[in-house]
Amino acid sequence: MILPGDAPESIAAAARCIRSGRLLGLPTETVYGLAANADDDTAVAKIFQAKGRPADHPLIVHVADACAVAHYASEVPEFARQLMQAFWPGPLTLILPRRPGVANAAAGGNATIGLRCPSHPVAQAVLKALMHDAVWGVAAPSANQFGRVSPTTADHVQGEFGGDLLILDGGACTVGIESTIIDCTRGRPVLLRPGAVTPAQVQAVCGLKVGSKDEPDALDAPAPKASGTLESHYAPLAQVRLMSASDLQASLDRLVVEDAPAVSGGMPRLGIYSRAIINASKVEVLCRRMPDDAAATAQQLFALLRELDAQGVRQIWIEAPPASPEWDGVRDRLQRAAADQVL
Repeated sequence: MILPGDAPESIAAAARCIRSGRLLGLPTETVYGLAANADDDTAVAKIFQAKGRPADHPLIVHVADACAVAHYASEVPEFARQLMQAFWPGPLTLILPRRPGVANAAAGGNATIGLRCPSHPVAQAVLKALMHDAVWGVAAPSANQFGRVSPTTADHVQGEFGGDLLILDGGACTVGIESTIIDCTRGRPVLLRPGAVTPAQVQAVCGLKVGSKDEPDALDAPAPKASGTLESHYAPLAQVRLMSASDLQASLDRLVVEDAPAVSGGMPRLGIYSRAIINASKVEVLCRRMPDDAAATAQQLFALLRELDAQGVRQIWIEAPPASPEWDGVRDRLQRAAADQVL
């Protein structure tokens, strides 16, 4: 059931849904989430079951504001407070030490917890309504089957879970990819997942160099587990192949009619997503233009992958994003989408 997210009665229904231990399709500015009361381990278990997600792979907890952080975190470093003040509400998740006894299932049993304050007005309205009843936050991973393309519209969520799930329609997500994740448990900020908030922006706010989870320096401890950091993730049904514009054109030129992944009931079986102008006159393909702007590409990326899947393409050839920091979030999602494909 999809309800309009801007209606007060929809917000009230969503809050009742969460309080009763059920799941909710919740819009945020990044992607739509599959939400449950973060402190209700039974309800959170339904998220793992519905998504087919490993129970030790932690979920991000969404809170209405920084005041709720003390309920979940046992310690908040000063630089983390600075990041909250600068980027919340917004697409930034902070990993903090977890208070014992809270949100155990949402944290996947780990000693840390990921917290985010979403900026979407519908998410904010639901979270504030829940705080009146001492529900401090909701665990809300992307509302899709585990490892698949994240949803950026209410219809995407309904397509994943059917008509029994209550979903609030907040329109198309404006950011379009999941939040940046910064680990705040090791004395300085460490990037675990790129997103719309860049390491340069983080460093500019807190004055500390942002580390990488893979760098071999003397950090105090290994990186904690976090959402969306598995090698293979965000994958459509079609096989994804990343390549340069020149390699993409050369691969197309090598196709001959009998080998071309072209005709199945008149529909192309090859989709192309590129910034460069591609000459595909020799074969039937479904071409989509990638914006020159990283933020615009992020906003449409998951919807585009879902569209190509719906068109029945077997392969999606994608021009690799530029090697500049603002494209890191898009590049990360595409690399993970292509990681497990057999070509």
